[in-house]
Amino acid sequence: MPDPRPHVGEPLALDLLNTRWNSADGPVDLLTDVAGLRQWLADNELTDRSPADEPTLHALIEAREAILRAIRKESIDDLNRVLDAGRLRRTLTTAGPADEVEVPERTRLAGWLAADNLLELLGEAPDRIKQCAHPQCVLWFYDTSKNGARRWHSMATCGNRAKATRHYAKKTAEV
Repeated sequence: MPDPRPHVGEPLALDLLNTRWNSADGPVDLLTDVAGLRQWLADNELTDRSPADEPTLHALIEAREAILRAIRKESIDDLNRVLDAGRLRRTLTTAGPADEVEVPERTRLAGWLAADNLLELLGEAPDRIKQCAHPQCVLWFYDTSKNGARRWHSMATCGNRAKATRHYAKKTAEV
C-alpha cells in the first residue's frame, strides 16, 4: 500500500513525527491503529524487527510524543525514558568494531531507534531540525540545504502556498 503521508524520506525520528499531518479535511494521524503502524514499519524497513501490534503502537506513540517534546525543548525526561528501554553495545567483530542495538522488549525497538536517531541528529546539527514554516503545516524536516536556510518541508506545496498568499495580499493591497 502506498504511504498516504504528504512528506516522507526524512530521518527516522522526523519521519515518526510526520505520522501526523494536516489534510484538506483536517488533522490526520497514521498511528491511530495497527494498520497504520504496519504501514510505518514497512516504510521504514522495520517489519522484521518490530511486531505490528497494540503494544508496539502504544510504545511508538509514546516515543513520538517524547521526541516532539524534546525537539520543542519542553522536556527531555520522556525521551530519556524511551532511551532507557535499550542500549548500543559496542563490540569487536572479525570485520572490525560494531554497534549492536539491544532492546529487550521488541515492542519498544522502533520507538527506541527513532529516539536514538534524534540523538544522532542533535549531535550532528541541531539547528537543521526544523518544522515547516507554513502556519498550517505540522511537518518536520532535516535541512540539508547548503546554507541551512530551507523553510518549507516542500517548496512545491507549503512554499508555493506561502508565495501565492503573499502575491494575493500584495495584489489586494494595490487595489
